This record gives sequence, structure tokens and C-alpha cells, in this order.
Amino acid sequence: MEYTIQKLSRLAGISTRTLRYYDEIGLLKPKRTSSSGYRIYGEAEVDRLQQILFFKQLSFSLDEIKSAMDDPAYDAERSLVAHKQALLEKKKEIELLIKTVDATLNEKRGGKKMSDKEKFEGLKKELLDENETHYGQEIREKYGEKAVAASNKHFAGMSEADFDAMQELAARLQELLTEAMATGDADGETALAVAALHKKWLSYTWPTYSPEAHRGLAQMYVDDERFTAYYDKASGKGAAAFLRDAIHNYTEKAE
Repeated sequence: MEYTIQKLSRLAGISTRTLRYYDEIGLLKPKRTSSSGYRIYGEAEVDRLQQILFFKQLSFSLDEIKSAMDDPAYDAERSLVAHKQALLEKKKEIELLIKTVDATLNEKRGGKKMSDKEKFEGLKKELLDENETHYGQEIREKYGEKAVAASNKHFAGMSEADFDAMQELAARLQELLTEAMATGDADGETALAVAALHKKWLSYTWPTYSPEAHRGLAQMYVDDERFTAYYDKASGKGAAAFLRDAIHNYTEKAE
């Protein structure tokens, strides 16, 4: 069966503008163009679009999707198996969150009191999975599987009080970073206080600390555009680079 761009857009639940963009970047080309100039999509294009949308559900960027699917070694069946496994993991995560919400509602209605661990088990699992999806590969390449596993275990065992303190510390860190940037001095008192606060924040997830690893993480904030965007959005353009410089200055003084 063949589809016009309008029909395929309705079938897949996406806009015609999106399909045209996919065509422009070479991600999804139509099977042919009609004599009237309309894009026509066939079965192979429908299957490719399904794969694209599966990848998008798993938070892959369009560049990553195109690179994977254009690879001569790409195997659609193997990719589907991997997608299914990822979705099953996501299902477990959602079920755990639902279980946590149900237990919380039950407690508020006079039922069994939840332990602190139970209150945050689902939320921490969600944060760990999100971090793994976005940054898992880079972090493992930089610090190794053993260090990442130890950090995840440390975070998963965090108490309610520590979890709250970590969130409050993260918010204060962004505020102080903004103040430090206003001074323009990455080696000043406020900047060094930011770096010290960042070290304290890391202690909630890092079982051990070293100045070298701290500097390496700070450099990754600049090298990886996702980290850069996070800090720059919260504290202003150049925040990631300023934080890196402050951490470098702080750790050099501490050694």
C-alpha cells in the first residue's frame, strides 16, 4: 500500500512538516514523487518510519537515529529486539512508580505507613534510568564500569533526608554560580565557594573523591553540549566553562 504525505502523517500521528524535514535531512525519503509533485511512501518507508519513532521514544537524537539506520551493519530485527528490551525496562520503571504512588495514597488514607526507602525507591530509579539513557556511555568511557556501578549503588541507597538535601544543594549551587559569574573571577572567593559546594554535591553520589576526577567531570561539562546547555540555561551563557575554571582553581589549591 502507498501513502501520500498527508495520509502517512495521519497514520503515524506526526505532522507533514516533520515528514518533510525527515526528507530534507535524508532520514526518510519518499518512495517516489508523483507527476503532481506529491511525495509517495511505500511499505519500506512505513517500516523505516516506525523504526525512527521507536528510536525517538528512547530519546535518540535525529543525528543518532540516521547514523544508526544508515550503517551498513544495521539490522532491523535486532534493533526491534533491543527496543523491546528497553521498553520492558521502562515498563518496570513505570510500574515501580505506580506502586510507589499507590502506597503513598494508601498511607494518606490511613493504611500502612511507608518507610523512607519505599517513598523514594521509584523516584530514584527513574533518575538513575534517565541519567543512564542520556549520559551512561560517556560516563562509563571516562570513569569505567566499576566507578559508575559504585556511584549508582551509592545513590540508590540514599535516605530521604539526603535526597532532599541533595536537591536543595543543587538549587543553591546554581544560584551561587550565577553570583560568582557576575564577579567575572573564576579564582575569586565566590567561585571557589561554588567549587566547594559542587564537591559537597558530588559526595551524595560519589563513594570516593579525587581532585583529578573532579576536574575531569568539570571538563566534560564543557565538552558535552548537553551538560553545557544545562548549566548555561540555569545560570547564564558561559556558566559551564566558568564552573570548570572554578573547579580547576579549587582543586589545584586543595592539592
